[in-house]
Amino acid sequence: MKTKVGIIGGGPSGLLLSQLLDLKGIDSVVLERRTRDYVLGRIRAGVLEQGFTDLMREAGVAERMDAEGEIHNGFEISDMGRLHHIDLKGLTGGDTVMVYGQTEVTRDLYDAREARGGKVIHEAMDVQPHDLTSDAPYITYTRDGEKCRVDCDFIVGADGFHGVSRKSIPEDQITEYEKVYPFGWLGILSETKPVHPELIYARSERGFALCSLRSQVLSRYYVQVPLDDKVEDWSDERFWDELKARLPEDVAAKLETGPSIEKSIAPLRSFVCEPMRYGNLFLAGDAAHIV
Repeated sequence: MKTKVGIIGGGPSGLLLSQLLDLKGIDSVVLERRTRDYVLGRIRAGVLEQGFTDLMREAGVAERMDAEGEIHNGFEISDMGRLHHIDLKGLTGGDTVMVYGQTEVTRDLYDAREARGGKVIHEAMDVQPHDLTSDAPYITYTRDGEKCRVDCDFIVGADGFHGVSRKSIPEDQITEYEKVYPFGWLGILSETKPVHPELIYARSERGFALCSLRSQVLSRYYVQVPLDDKVEDWSDERFWDELKARLPEDVAAKLETGPSIEKSIAPLRSFVCEPMRYGNLFLAGDAAHIV
């Protein structure tokens, strides 16, 4: 198989890049290790910054986002029980954020690639880029037991922090900067009305918390927990009690609780590598940086 750009990773970064390249007449192939259903089943972030929503519109995949997403002009910071409103739009000269789940972004991008006949190969195992400093790099992978090869002019690694792309760069050709934080981020998704129209970032003596949302009937909440905590340690009741204890009393009194439909603990890190290019390999998304 021959293409102009071989993209490793079929998440939002890889799919969006493939769409943007296609609109410029540049052929690409996307290789994704997981199935499409698995990718769409992952619970990820749901707040999009201005730059990303602008790119979605440029890529021609913003129709549903603009129809169903919620534009927020600001957010709240709760500091030891006191709320402070941050006028994001006013302070930035017009920038806003959009509440629209990453799962829906990925779904829209899949649909767009299908509509334009884009090549997205799922269940591509043992993916490995080769000859990165030559004029003829290529990618090998295995699918259904068959060894396959994609010849390309450029390779983009959009396969996340743990992916193979960055690891393919010789250690003496790349510098990595990383800070691993000594706590975890316990999040739940619940079919409840959001406690506030905008996001609340809360600092208290008990730790950090975040009140977010996916829609007016789907809420996303987080609390900071010790890194060695396990999801099993946190019943729904314990989570709601702890969240309330970290919010201003008037906000906690309005909090609608209910069964969680998803619950997980994520370790937190900040990471960046440089350079983000090695030969004809370019790193994108979490493969290159996490903030």
